[in-house]
Amino acid sequence: MLKKLLLFGFAGLVVLAVGILIGHFGIQKGSSAPGWVRELSHDVDEDFIEKFIAEVDNVRIEENLRELTKVPHMATTAGDEATVEFMLRRWQDKDSGLDAAWREDYRVYLSFPNKDTPNKVTVVNPDDAVLHTVQEKETAYYPEQDDPEVVQPYAAYGPAGHAKGRLVYANQGKVSDYEHLNTTMDLSGTIAIVRYGGAGRGAKAINAAPFGVVGVLVYTEPYDMNDGLMNDKNETYPYSWYLPPSGVERGSYTSDFGDPLTPYLAAKKDTYRIPETDINGVPPIPIQPIGFEDAQILICELGGTAAPVDWQGSFPCTYNLGGPGFTSTSRFTNSEVKLDVYNSGELRDSANVMGVIWGSVEPDRYVIYGNHRDSWVHGAIDPSSGTAVMLEISRILGQRVKAGTWRPRRTIIFGSWGAEEFGLIGSAEYAEEYISKLSQRTVAYINVDISVFANATLRVSASPIAENVIFTASKQVKAAGSNTVSVYDNWIEYFNRSSPTYGLIPNVGYLTGAGSDYAPFIHYLGISSMDISYTYDRSKTRARIYPAYHTAYDTFDYASRFIDPGFTSHQTVARTAGNVLLRLADSFLLPFNCSDYAERLESYLSATVENFEEHLKANSISTEPLKEAVKSFRNAATNLDSVIRSSDLVNETPLKARRINDQLMLLDRAFVDPLAFPNKYAFRHVIWASRSSNVHTFPGLADAVEKALVTGLKEDWDQAHRHLSIVTQAISGAAHTLAEAHATQ
Repeated sequence: MLKKLLLFGFAGLVVLAVGILIGHFGIQKGSSAPGWVRELSHDVDEDFIEKFIAEVDNVRIEENLRELTKVPHMATTAGDEATVEFMLRRWQDKDSGLDAAWREDYRVYLSFPNKDTPNKVTVVNPDDAVLHTVQEKETAYYPEQDDPEVVQPYAAYGPAGHAKGRLVYANQGKVSDYEHLNTTMDLSGTIAIVRYGGAGRGAKAINAAPFGVVGVLVYTEPYDMNDGLMNDKNETYPYSWYLPPSGVERGSYTSDFGDPLTPYLAAKKDTYRIPETDINGVPPIPIQPIGFEDAQILICELGGTAAPVDWQGSFPCTYNLGGPGFTSTSRFTNSEVKLDVYNSGELRDSANVMGVIWGSVEPDRYVIYGNHRDSWVHGAIDPSSGTAVMLEISRILGQRVKAGTWRPRRTIIFGSWGAEEFGLIGSAEYAEEYISKLSQRTVAYINVDISVFANATLRVSASPIAENVIFTASKQVKAAGSNTVSVYDNWIEYFNRSSPTYGLIPNVGYLTGAGSDYAPFIHYLGISSMDISYTYDRSKTRARIYPAYHTAYDTFDYASRFIDPGFTSHQTVARTAGNVLLRLADSFLLPFNCSDYAERLESYLSATVENFEEHLKANSISTEPLKEAVKSFRNAATNLDSVIRSSDLVNETPLKARRINDQLMLLDRAFVDPLAFPNKYAFRHVIWASRSSNVHTFPGLADAVEKALVTGLKEDWDQAHRHLSIVTQAISGAAHTLAEAHATQ
């Protein structure tokens, strides 16, 4: 398959080379130039986009989802293999399939509970008699929750082990939470119970261990997720979208992404693997997620002083910190909590399913559209809502290709990633295996994972350069449930910001962190990326995500009754994301705007000046070079915009359009520095890397300054200076990539 890609790439270069020979004669409309010459000016067809929008079928999306969620399909299980075969059948269909589709297998290290010896959490008295046992399985309201392939709730990559100690309540398991507890009690030998949120899953145990905590329980707080509702007789699922009392959020408890044993190498059969003991970013102590039904029983029996007000929740009791341990009046007095965890790691074969539509003019330029395929249980919303949408997009485009009525200018690659739930493994291994090819040829990556969190409005996070094409597409598509209001106009009502250039516009989020498969593309490869979904009205709920997330209740029934009845929001996402895909794949000139990037850099600069400039100056560190770099980027972006507006690119040498497209395509790559974040695995983009600081500015600089402010150490201020220099030179270097090739400054 790689040979085919290379042959198509060579063919594209030949076409462009011949174009040079005829370029100075121009390509005039209505001329008698050969068809292949006119093909060089192939541009996006607005009529085709309108037809695409009209053809997106909500009923077909519904049927896709029904098929994808018939059985649980956790990575590498029989259910997952069935979805691999399903994707291949669809993409190899003779009438609506793609040009080619294939599977790519990786041998990856995954973590599972022991089916024969389930993890167990108990309360035991001094004689080791069991006073309470935490529910091991979620309550089954319908047969699908009772499927034998529903995996027991567990913390993937949490270590096996046995821990016993007095219980304490540690809020969200942040370092500051444990520090607060440590001022009032000795945490050595304790078990901490923490709620989701505030810190990453694995971080809750990583943060706990230095304080002497020997085990951690994690639960979903009803205040945070259910707006305080807890009764499954009339308030939660199966009567509403809210999480029922026994519901447990599963998840990966590692902080890094990609296969844990093959960092920076694709996990093929014979790839070198580090020892399991050298895996970074995993919990050092046993950890287990539980339902809030059991969490209430434990927390409401705790002794000690009352927890801070902002640590309180929805249980009908005061949340105490623990003495440590339970109150003297509790039935659990003098008792301890015991964790018995039997997780184990093993190598498994996991597959990506890939499909391609070859480009007609620039087959060596790729627009990649992807979503993961694996789920923790049935995964109707996460991830199958996104896969159902992707299959509908690929069906429509595949039919046109098979009928010979359309072919994109650039190559479209579809990716159905495996083992994402364990840490973005499929997409990360793909990025690592094809780093050279993807870095040189990829225009953009479109991620549609959870396509519909709920049915209120669009939600997008993206590289700033892609805002223009997203706005264009959203203006053309009608919002779910409306024949008059566009997605754009609906979106701006819910999420907006004031732009110095455009006024009030929808707010596009940043792709910081590694929440889905965009991470290997934007952070590791520097490929302009976007994540598109429909979401809920945040003024009406405190839910941090849809409540059935990663539980046995994320089923077709849940999706069709409570998330998107009628599947019109799925349809709207398909129309919007497909519109973006077509514009990126078909436009003669890429619909990117580097001036939008300049605006975001200026915003980051303002935040740096406001929050950190005085502190930096006090330590003899000047921000003037950073200001000059941002200014030079703005000038370069403005100049390139001017070149684009003043050029008649269709009637000039094809290489001019190709050159400008490459400048736009490679802009995010200019911000990649492999040495910038040695302690952040695979984070190389100096603008969008993850940060611990709450200041929306350059991540390395913000984190370094805030650390230096705490310690006051010269070496920490030196690191702040280092990160200031890194981001300054990255921005300056990016500005040079936007300049004319012959420019000297």
